[in-house]
Amino acid sequence: MIKEKLSKLKDVNIAETVKKTAVKVKDYTVDMFKKPEGLGDLYREHTAILKHREWRGPKDTLYDYYRWLVTWKDMILMVGKAPVSTVKGLWRYRWMASYLSAPAFVDRHVAGLRGPQLRMAHLHYNMIVKHTTKLINISFRADEKINPNNKLSKKIVLMDEIVPNEVFLGFPNLIPMPLQTIPIFLTSMVDQQITPPYLESVESYGVPADVCPLPSSEAGVAIDDDYPKMGCCLVSTNMPCDGSIMNTSFLERRLNLPSHYFGVPLRYTGDDVQEYAVDEVKSLIKFIEDQTGEKFDWDAYFSRMKDYNKQLDYELQKWDVNKTPYPQMTGACFWLYRIFYFNLSGGSNEKFLKVDEKVNKIMMKAYENKTPVSKVMRHRAVVWSCPANYYTSFANWLENCWGINVVMDMETMISYLEIDTEDKEQSLKDLAKTYQRSIMRKHTKGGYKNVVDELWRIVEEYNADTVIMYDQISCKGMDGLNGVFDDQARERNVNFIWVKQDLMDPRTISRRDMREQVNKYMTTVLQEEPVDATLVDFEDDLAW
Repeated sequence: MIKEKLSKLKDVNIAETVKKTAVKVKDYTVDMFKKPEGLGDLYREHTAILKHREWRGPKDTLYDYYRWLVTWKDMILMVGKAPVSTVKGLWRYRWMASYLSAPAFVDRHVAGLRGPQLRMAHLHYNMIVKHTTKLINISFRADEKINPNNKLSKKIVLMDEIVPNEVFLGFPNLIPMPLQTIPIFLTSMVDQQITPPYLESVESYGVPADVCPLPSSEAGVAIDDDYPKMGCCLVSTNMPCDGSIMNTSFLERRLNLPSHYFGVPLRYTGDDVQEYAVDEVKSLIKFIEDQTGEKFDWDAYFSRMKDYNKQLDYELQKWDVNKTPYPQMTGACFWLYRIFYFNLSGGSNEKFLKVDEKVNKIMMKAYENKTPVSKVMRHRAVVWSCPANYYTSFANWLENCWGINVVMDMETMISYLEIDTEDKEQSLKDLAKTYQRSIMRKHTKGGYKNVVDELWRIVEEYNADTVIMYDQISCKGMDGLNGVFDDQARERNVNFIWVKQDLMDPRTISRRDMREQVNKYMTTVLQEEPVDATLVDFEDDLAW
């Protein structure tokens, strides 16, 4: 059905439609918002914390407030399920206090949204909060520092957070736990202030400051003994880069658990590496069986993979809609929810599928009604390279301040291969290929065509006129391609905006610095006026 609806818009002039939509939305905005203040006027100095909740009209304001209460409800339930363990965890671990700012995290990512976009975003973020609180609850109940000799710990298989969850679905009696996700990866998204102490710890051990701050901060958590003590074994990996191998050496020494190295081919497009890739998956399954005594349950695995494929189908419908003149999923919600369920669910949690079903209904209705995705849509953008964890809401700012709608980004467009649910050997082949196309990896590894040619294919496919290129200054994966990107962007007449950032360390390049790079391009190169002038320059150096 969706293909039939999308085919009707095949020959539509995208650029012309965007102009018409922008005018239409601008008029709509004037009618709807009676207050003269912009979003920036709501921020407290230096923090970007709201003075009061954003007024979105009666209906949307009430819905936004209701979802704010749902976020607090899920956090309170987490405490209620294990109050003693949670309170002990709050006092024991530096990172736990950061999760108290989760409601503010959601607020940052729904700023400026209205109607269907507000509802879809809240459904996604509430699911992220629910699943995160579940992982925190399990971590504290299984933590042997807090609860010595508990049985839950022995059911947990620790895994590097870059290893997706799918293979563990064949072990329904075990609990896969992404080791670094709760203590540092997600906290750095919620609270930009959490990583510097861990980076300082690892640098005091002699690790150079120019190493990628993701594995560095994860190693710093190990040095500070801030990982919960749990699990019967550890699965490490070479993903996404060589920094992970350095990090693994710290983790193994701190955890002192049986470990298994899960190797994933770098040149993943070649047929010659696929046999090796499947052998690595089989070896991983055998390691888990040997360490836990559990046997891989193919029936359980196939059952969950069917849900995985359903989720994938809903995901691809989002992509198809965003190729049209009426995109419905922009901002940061697109990629944050995508990498979250891809890595931490993979079909294991039916609640994710229910959320996808609800979102799909809202999205398709809004698409059929040609509902504008934002107040003003001037540019269709593709975001490339890895985004900054300390500024995950950057895409929302682009939209609200300059009318730059991110219709696709690199971290959303990770593996979209359907996994066979009948033939065992074929299923493992599909799974191995899926792992080779995981987050922070699919377009940064595997050769020139994966990072350069693939970008221009996506720009053309999504009718984008702008590219936001993250220049992660501590990442060596993109070095040497700067001139290539600039030259090819000029040949294609594409706006190409470089945004320097340092992934996990806001001290090097702040959020404000990131915004200023876009401001200069928009005012000097394109000579445009901002959609919301109050968002052009504000301080948030003390913000979470």
